[in-house]
Amino acid sequence: MERNKNRSGSKPSRTVKRERITRKDTSSQNQPREEKNYSKDKIQTSNKIVLKKKEPFKKFDEKPGDRNQYSSFSLPRRDRPKRSDVLDLNDIKQRNTQPSDDGLIRLNKYIANAGICSRREADQLIESGAVSVNGVIVTVLGTKVSPTDQIQYGGETLSGERKMYVLLNKPKGYITTSDDPQERKTVMLLIKDVCRERVYPVGRLDRNTSGLLLFTNDGDMAKKLTHPRYGAKKLYHVELDHALTRGDMEKIITGLELEDGIALVDELSYSGDGMDKKSIGILLHSGKNRIVRRIFESLGYDVVKLDRVMFAGLTKKDLPRGMARLLTEKEISFLKMLRS
Repeated sequence: MERNKNRSGSKPSRTVKRERITRKDTSSQNQPREEKNYSKDKIQTSNKIVLKKKEPFKKFDEKPGDRNQYSSFSLPRRDRPKRSDVLDLNDIKQRNTQPSDDGLIRLNKYIANAGICSRREADQLIESGAVSVNGVIVTVLGTKVSPTDQIQYGGETLSGERKMYVLLNKPKGYITTSDDPQERKTVMLLIKDVCRERVYPVGRLDRNTSGLLLFTNDGDMAKKLTHPRYGAKKLYHVELDHALTRGDMEKIITGLELEDGIALVDELSYSGDGMDKKSIGILLHSGKNRIVRRIFESLGYDVVKLDRVMFAGLTKKDLPRGMARLLTEKEISFLKMLRS
């Protein structure tokens, strides 16, 4: 019956809800309302826990340290632990390649520095009995040798010094020699900070000639680059005291007879758009001393300026005058691929 009465239209549930709302409102009338703006901080009193009100927003100047003083809370700062000293990568490489304090170096490092193979592959060569020290075959890994020992592999005596290749953009006023008794400025002063190994110039550039000059301690490579049959070409930019005639140009291309034989060139042309007949580009692979100057001087021209702009495929790109750099692995591989 009660269910039927509820369905007939009476609304007792709504009446109950209204009464509850009325009771709640009447109970809160006797107490003053407070702003419900509390922070997360709590203050412990004798028997009560009272929520602490938030402080009103304060404006502050845009200074680096002012914002932190108005924050509600801050985490404790932790000091970062000090790092240990980090070794430079170049120092590590030099330690691995230089002999130890007792003057000895591991045999696998010696072989790797000679450019035969890596140290891991050198260990395999040692274990197989392919390496001898002072005529005695060595198969024990970790064997140390002296720089004065004679190390042989495949019937060839190895050099334990690491192969270095340095490219210099030589300025005028420096002579191409490793030591000058007259104490003039040498090209060795320009490369002394590039590498510690003892390197030597490949070919020569006279004192008044500028341009590319290569240095290395690789004797086989130096021989290959200086001998004309290997085809290491050199490109020079020449400025003459007066215009080069077409007739003299044909003579140079055909081949001029000099005191030490016929001077042959690969290419010869006017520089740029060809309007300046005094600016010449000459390409050759001859290794004779002062060959470019002697070619033009034999025809009555004075060379005002001579600059080597290309040597064996190497250029002066990103190499200012008077600066030197090490060759990249790609450039070294290119030089080794020159025809034999």
